[in-house]
Amino acid sequence: MIVSGWGKDTLDLTTVEKIEYLSDNLKVVGHVAYPKNPSGKIPCVIWCRGGINNAGKLDDFNARGILGQIASWGYFVLSTQYRGNDGGEGQDEFGGNDLNDVLNLIPLANEFEFADTSKWGIEGWSRGGMMAYLLLARTRVFSTAIISGGIADLNCGVSENKYIQRLFKITTGKEIPFNYEFECSKRSAINFADKIFKDCSILIMHGTDDDRVPVNDSIRMAEKLILNKNNVKLVLFEQGDHFLKKHRDEVNTLRKNWLNKYFK
Repeated sequence: MIVSGWGKDTLDLTTVEKIEYLSDNLKVVGHVAYPKNPSGKIPCVIWCRGGINNAGKLDDFNARGILGQIASWGYFVLSTQYRGNDGGEGQDEFGGNDLNDVLNLIPLANEFEFADTSKWGIEGWSRGGMMAYLLLARTRVFSTAIISGGIADLNCGVSENKYIQRLFKITTGKEIPFNYEFECSKRSAINFADKIFKDCSILIMHGTDDDRVPVNDSIRMAEKLILNKNNVKLVLFEQGDHFLKKHRDEVNTLRKNWLNKYFK
């Protein structure tokens, strides 16, 4: 099943391991993936999962495929389940202090002698896209990014996207109102696209039939990033769903080529 889903190289040429590490003194769970026989130092890629709480976490099978595939392209991959998930300590905050769980993967790479810690990329899907945008505004470490179906505008007004509203409610355990719109605004990269690292090349992909995250999130975000002088490529997949299932081969080719062109 790994071979049919992600290719023979993913299974034969990579190693994927589950890890535990400390983030803000909390035990957090994640994964790393890397080529079995790395040739010298290899660049590092952080992969940000989607979903919320344990919904969307990477089980061992999906980690073997998703992360192993990137590793088969010649990269050292690190991923977190975010705090409070998969047996980890703390509470998933959907773009709050759990951003530190992503950043704290960076020093962890120093424990692997083959990791080229001078080269960092980041990839995020759905909620993971939101996390990536937030981090690109916070740090200048990432030279390239890939965002697929990424949340850029939580738009937490009365006419709110009900799917996103439910996700945030699950995380906070709070009902509307309180400071709901303020918290959503802080997590909406559309509001601070001008703060995103200008030297980061960003590939944005989105399906036009996405029923979870509106395609307009990516269109508007790309417009803002172009004004910000970022190198941006926006690819919209006609009739593509949130997971871009019908476009898997094209998506993977775009991702691999983007990393090879702007990263290695």
